Amino acid sequence: MTWKPGDRPVASEAMIRVDQAGEYGATRIYAGQLAVMGHRSTIAREIAGMALQEERHRAFFDRMIAERGVRPTVLQPFWDVAGFALGAVTAAMGPKAAMACTAAVETEIDKHYADQLVELGDGDPELSTAIADFQAEELEHRATALAHGAEEAPAYPLMSAIIRLGCRVAIATAKRI
Repeated sequence: MTWKPGDRPVASEAMIRVDQAGEYGATRIYAGQLAVMGHRSTIAREIAGMALQEERHRAFFDRMIAERGVRPTVLQPFWDVAGFALGAVTAAMGPKAAMACTAAVETEIDKHYADQLVELGDGDPELSTAIADFQAEELEHRATALAHGAEEAPAYPLMSAIIRLGCRVAIATAKRI
């Protein structure tokens, strides 16, 4: 189904834009982590599995952008570099820091998706269903990160707070730009 302007709620447009940007950023974080860590360790294999799920999430939002004629964020080149850099830096700090990054990001994404589901209500069942499904997978990613020692990373409270703040800023920015 191709949507025409006025066919969909404006809030859905912003949600699709920010969610596509966020899922793209997640794929870049994992790409940065895997570039540093390789693919052989247990944690790297976990990251690779999470990255595949994020790719599927991103592909869904890419399709929604195309089908509904939603303008993507103009900040995509920034998310490309920033996401990869965040992933590479946290992986260079060690596996627990990489997991701390995942735990922090997924904590914010859980809250973000929960807020979106409340805002959507019954207004866009296709989007609501996808967001609920993706939120469940993001919670699995956070649980995986915590199980692999995220909270044992050096300066975890500070690192988590900075990454979570960055996520909130990215979400607010991508909604508009």
